[in-house]
Amino acid sequence: MIKHILRVMLATEEFFPALADTTRLRCLLLLAAEDELCVCELMHALGESQPKISRHLATLREMNVVADRRAGQWIYYRLHPELPPWARGVLQQALKGAAKAKPHKTDLRALKTMPNRPNGMRCCK
Repeated sequence: MIKHILRVMLATEEFFPALADTTRLRCLLLLAAEDELCVCELMHALGESQPKISRHLATLREMNVVADRRAGQWIYYRLHPELPPWARGVLQQALKGAAKAKPHKTDLRALKTMPNRPNGMRCCK
């Protein structure tokens, strides 16, 4: 029982700092809203470079907050399937709170209007 409590405490200590970074939070909110996105979609929505987005996603992957899958040369990200329910709840509440506010509203609009948006197994060029 004590081990389980320590593991949960450690998880919260890792999870909340991940949300403290604006780029990571914006990525997580888009992933919570869209289920799965490729790096190019996140780049377009956030207006950031590939190295910056990839670095933040790598941090989130190492923390087991997101999971990835490769499709050809592209990598798609989603919330980790084993993300604890409390963490998913935090993201869902944050998503509700951010729904009508910038930058999330702007990020979502940019994503929805992205030309050549990926379809299934192919990604943007």
